[in-house]
Amino acid sequence: MSRTAVLFPVLGIAGAGLGLAVAWLWLAGPTATGDTSAATVALGKTLYAKRCAACHGVGLEGQRYWKSPLPSGRMPAPPHDASGHTWHHPDGVLFRITKEGPAAVVGGDYQSDMPGFGSIMSDDEIRAVLAFIKSTWPEREREYQAEMSRREREAVQ
Repeated sequence: MSRTAVLFPVLGIAGAGLGLAVAWLWLAGPTATGDTSAATVALGKTLYAKRCAACHGVGLEGQRYWKSPLPSGRMPAPPHDASGHTWHHPDGVLFRITKEGPAAVVGGDYQSDMPGFGSIMSDDEIRAVLAFIKSTWPEREREYQAEMSRREREAVQ
C-alpha cells in the first residue's frame, strides 16, 4: 500500500475531527462565542421572561424546595441565580440541557418537567438566554463558571 493511499484517509479523519471540535465549540454557548453584548443579554432577558420565568422565577429564584422531589417524583425547577447550581456547569452542559432537556445530560430514565427548547428557540436564542442568566451572577460565580467552560473546551481539543 502506498503512502498516499494511507495519508489521504488519515487526513480526512483528522479534518472531520477538527470540524466536529469546531462545531461543538460553536454550540458550547455564550462564553465560547464571546457574545455577551448588551443586545444579546437584553434579548436573553426577554426570552427568559417568556420561556423560563414561569418555572425558574422572574428573579431566577427557582421553585420552593427545589432540592426535594415533587409528589410526581420529578425535581422542581432550580434557581438560576447565585443560590442555585447553574453556575457550577460549563457552557456546553447548560446549552445542551436547555436545547435537549435535562434527560439528555443526566441520562437514564431521568424525568423532568423541563422540555428541551431546541424546537422552540434557535441556538442563538438559547445562547442569549444563557448570556442573560450569566449576566446576573456575582463576579465570583461568573469567574468559576468561565473556568469550568474553559476546561470543558480544552478537554475537547
